Amino acid sequence: MPIQDTQEFIIELEKHGELKRVKTEVDSDLEIAEILRREMYSNGPAILFENVKGHTIPVLGNAFGSMKRLEIGLEMTDFTEIGHRITDMTKMDMPSGILNKIKKLPELSKMTASFPKSESKGLVTEVTSTDASFDDLPIIKSWPNDAGRFITLGLIATKHPETGVRNLGVYRMQIIDKTHASMHWQKHKRGANHGDIAKDKGEKIPTAIIFGGEPATVFSSIAPVPEGLDKYLFAGITRKEGIKTVKCKTIDLDVPANAEIVLEGYVDPADIRDEGPFGDHTGYYTPVEPYPTFTLTGIMRRKNPVYVTTVVGKPILEDAYIGKVIERSFLPLVQMFHPEVVDFSMPAAGWFQGFAVISIKKRYPGQAKKVMMGLWGMGQLSLTKMFVVVDEDINVHDMDDVIWAITTRSDAARDTVIINNTPTDTLDPASPLVNLGSKMGIDATQKTREEGYMREIQQQVKVDEKTKNLVDSRWSDYGL
Repeated sequence: MPIQDTQEFIIELEKHGELKRVKTEVDSDLEIAEILRREMYSNGPAILFENVKGHTIPVLGNAFGSMKRLEIGLEMTDFTEIGHRITDMTKMDMPSGILNKIKKLPELSKMTASFPKSESKGLVTEVTSTDASFDDLPIIKSWPNDAGRFITLGLIATKHPETGVRNLGVYRMQIIDKTHASMHWQKHKRGANHGDIAKDKGEKIPTAIIFGGEPATVFSSIAPVPEGLDKYLFAGITRKEGIKTVKCKTIDLDVPANAEIVLEGYVDPADIRDEGPFGDHTGYYTPVEPYPTFTLTGIMRRKNPVYVTTVVGKPILEDAYIGKVIERSFLPLVQMFHPEVVDFSMPAAGWFQGFAVISIKKRYPGQAKKVMMGLWGMGQLSLTKMFVVVDEDINVHDMDDVIWAITTRSDAARDTVIINNTPTDTLDPASPLVNLGSKMGIDATQKTREEGYMREIQQQVKVDEKTKNLVDSRWSDYGL
């Protein structure tokens, strides 16, 4: 059975030696963040801070800060399995004949099992109140020049004002006072789109902030799923079992029943306030910018909840590992639209929006550029600054191999593509304008005569099989 909630996840992490408990009193103002950073940079464990100054609620950090912990939480080792489940669903045709219906029943039942299930109550409804305050939670301040305390791993729930499709996203929130916080949902994100639609209607948008829950739900909130796919369904697809949901008390939204804490409220698109600075995952402080305001109207929580947080900064920190799972899980989707793609990598040092390497099975001239253009048209990949396309013999996860391909198979003038005035990540510290900059593509595939390469292709140096087999057979004799 999949892991059902955060506290069950904590037990599993501890069982596998992946969690440490800190019983010494710690401060949510900078101290917790610095402890977490030191552990993250040294590949340390998840940490449960049990004694937070001024609070009775413990803080869990670095819960997803290794591939091992993600394997435990998502209960799989090959994360491409998630993408394969989605692509398999898109290939399913509804059967016509009775025999075909019988044959399709296993696939149909698997799909049905992934749908969320509405419940009248759950763990998160143990305590409910309309007298809620951000001061009740051990919300951390991460960096000395941050504008204040920030929610960093709240799962922000909204639904499309017209279609009702539910979304979960992770957008940081700066605490303004006891009942107000800035909602930093960037223009290109789905939550911001929901807010814009509500604004056009002259309405506020109901919003919930969810802390904890099933690891698959946390992962789903960060994953850039295809447009129109309900995030709660995606969580069920990820864990092969639908999540349970409950109704909020003060707003019209469903939330995961097994969450630790849910803050209810609304975002008012007309209430715009300055947000930032904030030390972000680029390794720089993002500057002060205007964002809409969230107003808190109520809280649901477990009797003894855990507050889940994360710390971001110059890579590589916890978010890098979640990004790697996203990269692996969405490879099958990339391949569904671009079958020539062999593998795909978004190195953590490039903060996942900055740089990507794609290997392809090249069959015709210009194919590398075709893949670049196609990927720049796919969802969140549209914000990626740089693409490098290599041949299938190059390991996209080995930067030495990638650099070798760039320097031996690309010519700067011929194989570099620059596109001006394109959408960029809001957090990009290098773009000349916020949200607008340029893209670069490097075609590091072997060129052909059709692509203007008139020289003879040089032969790669490789050991011959006879010598390789000889040395293999005598290796133990060498004493090495």
